[in-house]
Amino acid sequence: MPLNDILTDGPKLIMVGGKGGVGKTTCASAIALEAATQKRRVLIISSDPTPSLSDIFELHIGSTEKRILRDLDLYGLEISSDVILNKWKDTFGDEIYEVISSFANVEYDFVDYIGTAPGIEEEYMLHFIIELVEASKYDLVVWDTAPAGHTLKLLKLPQLFLKHMEAATKFYMNLYSYFEKIKDAIRLKESKKTLLEIIASWEKLAEKIVSFIRDTKKTRYVIVTIPEALGVSLTERVIREFRENGLSVDYIIINNVIREADCEFHKIRKKMQESYIRMLAERYSYIKLVELPLFPEEVKGYRKIEKICKLLFPK
Repeated sequence: MPLNDILTDGPKLIMVGGKGGVGKTTCASAIALEAATQKRRVLIISSDPTPSLSDIFELHIGSTEKRILRDLDLYGLEISSDVILNKWKDTFGDEIYEVISSFANVEYDFVDYIGTAPGIEEEYMLHFIIELVEASKYDLVVWDTAPAGHTLKLLKLPQLFLKHMEAATKFYMNLYSYFEKIKDAIRLKESKKTLLEIIASWEKLAEKIVSFIRDTKKTRYVIVTIPEALGVSLTERVIREFRENGLSVDYIIINNVIREADCEFHKIRKKMQESYIRMLAERYSYIKLVELPLFPEEVKGYRKIEKICKLLFPK
């Protein structure tokens, strides 16, 4: 079944996830290219620790938004953990440090420690993307996510962050009732927030992000897998955890499918692949499955991506 209707109803964000090495970036690039050919202004973002957007498009992209194709409104961005942490510190670092340092003798490096909280990177990555979407600079953002473990963290953001904040500020937890009584007294300036208000603002941010990623009109999910045991197993895990958290997967792209078995080796692998494809089709009959063939050459360059695009979006 083709991918054509994933772009109908004007989604603002398409997340493409899956196990490392299954072709996520290739599929995300093809989706972004198709949207751009439909006269949309599109940004494709890779947050994979080893981004390959530059390799696939054969163009250095890097950590600032860069136009990929001259004739289409297609832009790319490769964003690293360090960039995300710096953006987070620019937004929240000063106010967090000012409040905490008003009643504890800590260095500014303490803010860096808070920035290592489980889920901070994923949460602020989503915050950054949602800001891009809501600014209406792009009609669509296609997010080539990090390997699936990172994607699953997104579902537990509020709990992960608050748990870390409690551990990082033990004195806050010990003196909670005291702060409740004097929270106005520790306000350094009228415009500054108390620690309690900062934590409350993070809760609201987490709620906003969760609400956005659960909005089926704004956000679509695509899982890329391969017809092998590890790929299928991880796909099942992602779908299960998405379902438990009120999210749904729209498409599963099964990559590297052997079409023609012209030797004994490929005959054996084709038979194995068919059993996993049947398993996915039977278990997830409510999710649209798309198959991509195994290519003899690697997918690099505009023409190869265009070829994938035509298979995913046949006219």
